[in-house]
Amino acid sequence: MTGAGNYVGDLKVAGCLDAAFVRSTVAHGRLLAVDTSAAAEVDGVVGAWSAADLGDDLAFVPPFFPSAGGEDPRRCAALAVDRARYVGEPLAVIVGTDRYVAEDGADAVRVDIDPLPALVDPGEAAASSTWLFDGVDNVVTEMEFGTPIDDEVWQRAAVVVEGAYRQPRLAPTSMEPRAILAVPETDGHLTVWVSHQAPHRLRRDLASALGLDAERIRVRVADSGGAFGAKSGTFPEYLSVVGLAVKLGRPVRWLEDRAETLSGSTHGRGQNQRVRLAADENGRMLALALEVDADVGAYPNTGFVAAETGQAAAGVYLTPNVHARIRVVVTNTTPTAPYRGAGRPEQVYAVERTVDLLARRLGMDPAELRRRNFIPPEAFPYHSPTGRVFDSGQYELALDKALELVDYTHWREEQLRRRRSGSERPLGIGLCSFAERSGLEQAPMANEWASVDVAPDGSVTARVGTCSTGQSHETVFPELVARTLGIPPGRVSLIEGDTDETAQGIGTFGSRSMQVGGAALHRAALELIEEARRRAGEPDARYADGTVIIGQRSWTLAELAAASPEPLRAGGVYDTPAAFPFGTYVAVVEVDRELGNVRVLRLVAVDDCGVAVDPEIVEDQTRGGIVQGLGQALYEVMPYDDQGVPQADGLLGYLLPTIGELPPISLDTTVTPNPNTALGAKGAGEAGCIGTPPAIVNAVIDALGPQPAGTATDIGGMQLPLTPETCWLAAAGQEVGAR
Repeated sequence: MTGAGNYVGDLKVAGCLDAAFVRSTVAHGRLLAVDTSAAAEVDGVVGAWSAADLGDDLAFVPPFFPSAGGEDPRRCAALAVDRARYVGEPLAVIVGTDRYVAEDGADAVRVDIDPLPALVDPGEAAASSTWLFDGVDNVVTEMEFGTPIDDEVWQRAAVVVEGAYRQPRLAPTSMEPRAILAVPETDGHLTVWVSHQAPHRLRRDLASALGLDAERIRVRVADSGGAFGAKSGTFPEYLSVVGLAVKLGRPVRWLEDRAETLSGSTHGRGQNQRVRLAADENGRMLALALEVDADVGAYPNTGFVAAETGQAAAGVYLTPNVHARIRVVVTNTTPTAPYRGAGRPEQVYAVERTVDLLARRLGMDPAELRRRNFIPPEAFPYHSPTGRVFDSGQYELALDKALELVDYTHWREEQLRRRRSGSERPLGIGLCSFAERSGLEQAPMANEWASVDVAPDGSVTARVGTCSTGQSHETVFPELVARTLGIPPGRVSLIEGDTDETAQGIGTFGSRSMQVGGAALHRAALELIEEARRRAGEPDARYADGTVIIGQRSWTLAELAAASPEPLRAGGVYDTPAAFPFGTYVAVVEVDRELGNVRVLRLVAVDDCGVAVDPEIVEDQTRGGIVQGLGQALYEVMPYDDQGVPQADGLLGYLLPTIGELPPISLDTTVTPNPNTALGAKGAGEAGCIGTPPAIVNAVIDALGPQPAGTATDIGGMQLPLTPETCWLAAAGQEVGAR
C-alpha cells in the first residue's frame, strides 16, 4: 500500500524482453494457419512463434496429478496445435524489446480457423456427438461417493424435495494478474520470478515440460497481488516464456493484462447441480443424493476440484444415506481451476438451498431444521457415508451464536410486519450452516517442510515450504516462531517462496498456511529447543525465553550456536491431516419488488477455525472472503454466448462489489480446537466465500415468498447471481433461467 512492494513487474533486469500472446477469438475450430511471418518483420520484434514454428520444442503442461494410465490425449500444449478449443487460448507468442512492440507484432499475426460447433454447457457437452478431442468422449471421468440409495428409502420418506442449481463461472480477479520473468544466468542456471502459490511444483513442472535440470532452476515468488487459488497451476504461457528465455539466452517477461485474465486465465466454479433430499415427518434427514456435471473447460488438468464437492456431499448433517455422482466434462470455455473454496462453496450452496427448500415444504423454521439434523459433538471424529472423517465440531453452538448476534427473533417479527402491510420492500432472512476442509487428506499434500536455525548473533531464520500471496505470513509466522522460542519477534526473519532457500515445499492453497505450514514451523521450533538442550549437555534442562538453564548455569541460543561449527538448526517434513472448520452465516435482506434490487441489511458470520493464532488476521481473511461471496451471490458471472464467446472483457462487464456495496458485517467465533495439532488451528481463509452466497440467496427467496407449506420447488428457478433482472422476474412470478 505504501509502494514498497516488489512485484514481478517492478523487477529491473538488463536486456529484458517482453512477451505478448496471440489468442483465439473462436471457441472451437480447426487451425488452418497461424502465420507469424509478418510479425517477425515488425521493428523491435525479436521473434514470433506458433506451435508449428516451435516444432519439437513445443511444450505440454504436465498433469496436476500424473496418471498411471499413460499420456492423456486431452493434454494442453503451450500453443494450440491443430485445433482451438476456447476463446483466449494462446495460438502464438511474440517477443519484443518492450510490451508495445510485442503487441504490435501480435497484431500482425494472421490466423485462419475453420469453425466447429461450440459446446458451452457441461450437460450438453456430455451428451453431444461433437467431441473436443478426436476419438475421446467429452466426459473425462465419473466419480461416485457413498452408496447408491435404494428406491425404498425415497418411497418411505414423508417428504422428498428436489433442487436444480447452476454454479456460474467466476473470474478470480486478483489485483495482480499472472506474471512471470525468466532470467538465464551466466553460470547456466535459470531464475524464474513469478506470482505463484506453489514454487516447488512449478519448478518440477518446468523441468519436466522443457527437458531442463530441476536443480538448475530457481523459482522465486516476488510480492504477489493476490491469487485465490488461480495461481497454483502451471500455465501454457509460463512454458512459452521460460522456454523462449532459454532458447534466446535472454530474460523474457510476461505481465498479463486484465482483458487476458478475464478470458484467458482460469475460472472458478462452473457446475450444474441436482439435489434430492428426503426426510421423515419430523424433519429428520433420511437421504441426500447429489449429481453434478462439472465444467472443467477445454482441458481437464484440474478436474480434481469437483471431487471435493462429491466427497463433502452431506456437509454438517447426520444423514444416513448419502450418494454423490460427479461427471467431469470438457467444454469450449476457459479451463476452470481452484478458486477460493475450490469445491466446498459448490457443495454447500447446493445442500443449503435444498435444506431451505425442505424447511418450506415442512412449514418448519429453517434454523430449527438445521439444529435437528446437525452431527452432534459426541459423534466426532465422524465418519461420513462418503468416506470423509470430520475431526471435530460444535455446529449447534455456532448456529445459536449467529442467531443471537443477528437478533433473529426481531427480524422475523419485522418480516411478518412487512408482509402484513404489503410492503414493496419485503424482508427475508437466510441461513447457511457449513463445514469445510482445510489442508489436504492425501500425502504428500498433507505435509509441509520447515526449518528453524539460530545464528551466532542470536538472529533466527525460519524457512517454510508455503508461499504468501497476501495471507500475512511475513507477520504471523515470525511471531509464531518467536512465541514458541520465547524471544522477541524482531529477532526472527522468514524465508519462503524460494526454491533455493527452502529444501522443498507444497505451497499455499486450501487454507493450509497456518494449519500445516504454521504447525510445521511450530514443531521445528520445539525440536530446536530440544537440540539446544542437548548441546548444553542436559536433554531435560529447563528452557525459558531463549535460554537453556542448568542449575546456576545458562546458555542463550546465540551462545550455543556460536559454540559449535555445526549450525543450531532443526527441521524436516511434518505431517498434518486435513481439518474441518465450520460456521453459520445469517443474511438479512430486503428486495425492491419494482426494481429487483437487493439490499443486504445485515450479514452475520460465526466461524470456528479452531484456535486462531492471530485473531486480527483471521478477521481480515473472513471479511475478504465475505466480499467475494457477496460478489458471487449478487454480481459476478462470466457469461458465454452460444458460440462460446465470453461476454465480459473488462471490469465494466464483469461486476465486482465495491466498498459502496458492502453491508454491515458482524463477526464472531466459537473455538473447537483442532485435535490433530499442538496449535489447535484450522484453516480460515475460505469460509467467507462458502457461507455468504447461500445465506444471501436463501434470504432473497425468503423475502420474495412466503412460499406456502407443501411447495417443493424453488421460487422461479432463481440462479446465481441474483441480478435485479433475476429478482424482478421472480417477484413478478416469471420463470428465471441463466446459463
